[in-house]
Amino acid sequence: MPSINIPNRRQYGLQIYHLNLVKIIMSNLPNCPKCSSEYTYNDGTMNICPECAHEWNDANPTDNDSDTKVIKDANGNELQDGDTITVIKDLKVKGTSLVVKVGTKVKGIRLVDGDHDIDCKIDGIGPMKLKSEFVKKV
Repeated sequence: MPSINIPNRRQYGLQIYHLNLVKIIMSNLPNCPKCSSEYTYNDGTMNICPECAHEWNDANPTDNDSDTKVIKDANGNELQDGDTITVIKDLKVKGTSLVVKVGTKVKGIRLVDGDHDIDCKIDGIGPMKLKSEFVKKV
């Protein structure tokens, strides 16, 4: 006849203490600001929601109403409308044999929404949209 492992009182008490401690820790965490899930957990300085994979910092809560997108160049500098930038990689212009060379300076950029988030005019080529990951601020 197989034996059944029944934990003694001490082991059982520690398991209940551990579960109660987990409940206390989880109850102090805020709900997810994106999906309102209560199953959030803390990973160092960030809170993480396992349901929607949203990560946020408790000290700096995210505001869902603000649609302000910060666009940064390849070095992490924030770009603004009217900035002057430099291209850091040879970029082929789709549909032509033209190439925007490394070091090409572009003045007076305009930031737009979309995959190519910089709207500009390049001398010798014309109006063009660029990705911010291929430029740096001058």
